[in-house]
Amino acid sequence: MLFSHISDIHLGLVQYNSEERELDIYDAFHQAIDISIKDHVDFVIFAGDIFHTPTPSGTAIMHMANALKLLKQNNIDSFFILGEHDISRIRGTPVPYVFHNLEFSKYIGQGEPVYYKGLLLVGFDKIRRNEVDSFEKRFEEIDNIAKKHQGHRILVMHQGINEINKFAGELNSTDLPKNFTYYAMGHLHDHVVKNFSHLSGPVAYPGSIELTNSEGIKETKKGFYQVDVSSTEAKPSWIELNTRPQFSIKTTSTDISKTIDEVFEKIKSNPKKPIVELKIESENVEQEVIQAQISRLIPYTLHCSWKLVQKQDSDSSVLLDRPARIDEELFKLAVNSLKSEKLASFAVKDLLPILSASQIEQANQLIIENFEHFKKEKQE
Repeated sequence: MLFSHISDIHLGLVQYNSEERELDIYDAFHQAIDISIKDHVDFVIFAGDIFHTPTPSGTAIMHMANALKLLKQNNIDSFFILGEHDISRIRGTPVPYVFHNLEFSKYIGQGEPVYYKGLLLVGFDKIRRNEVDSFEKRFEEIDNIAKKHQGHRILVMHQGINEINKFAGELNSTDLPKNFTYYAMGHLHDHVVKNFSHLSGPVAYPGSIELTNSEGIKETKKGFYQVDVSSTEAKPSWIELNTRPQFSIKTTSTDISKTIDEVFEKIKSNPKKPIVELKIESENVEQEVIQAQISRLIPYTLHCSWKLVQKQDSDSSVLLDRPARIDEELFKLAVNSLKSEKLASFAVKDLLPILSASQIEQANQLIIENFEHFKKEKQE
């Protein structure tokens, strides 16, 4: 038996005010669906952040609906949970529920066991850091259920694990129920598989299917996992998607012409215009000279940006702009400012994404909901 594990799709995300970047997300998603159909997977798991906002555009909804319809037409079932980008902090029905009600896909985010073709599936929607303790008993209950099941046991969650990424983690690996043979995770945008001695199967993050705002510009691979569960061991295989090339390149103002020539060599065989970021170490060269060189590259890119870097006496470099690992750096700054990892997590991981999407009403509601909790924490 084979299934696809896809996460952090972020349908509807638009970068750089570019319609082409929105289309890139849809294209990568449909590649994953088409490959799953071609490879005759038995089912698909969507591990959260299906949409980029809780109120996605009609276009984003239609792309998801068409994909699920295509899976159904090929007798492939699918299951999903919700990530933080899918969940509105204002009471209301999340958009993905529509697909469950139409029987296009099955929602499994409430922690209830689902038995499917000899497998046990259990899923949990995104759990905020301040809610983790309240799930301890529920985790114990489903772990006992998993222990008694003879076939494969798959746990689907949209959570960061501290041992894999301490800046984006809400749980330790020891918090997870230990008797599942595959942990289908979402939330972390880099793909990784890690085995822990106290867990019965691998913890796998397929990562996002395309680079998103929080990841910066970098040269990386994107894709999803196909997982073979035909034997006693769950075996994930990485499937790479054909995504738009992105480069973040360090150079000096005197070498910039040579660097741009090298970029041309890297991109000439790719039909998709790349996204390029140049980090330029300035050596007292006029900015007009740099801009003249950059202008050579701009017509051949979808998005091209550059930033000056100051060289210190220690020969280390300090960026004058935001670092590539924006999410991690923001979290560090928030911890330093607020003197609390819980408050920092709330500000960066819960509140900031909503404000970035200009969802002011939802942000206000979220602050009101959490006020008493943080007030109590401060008193303690």
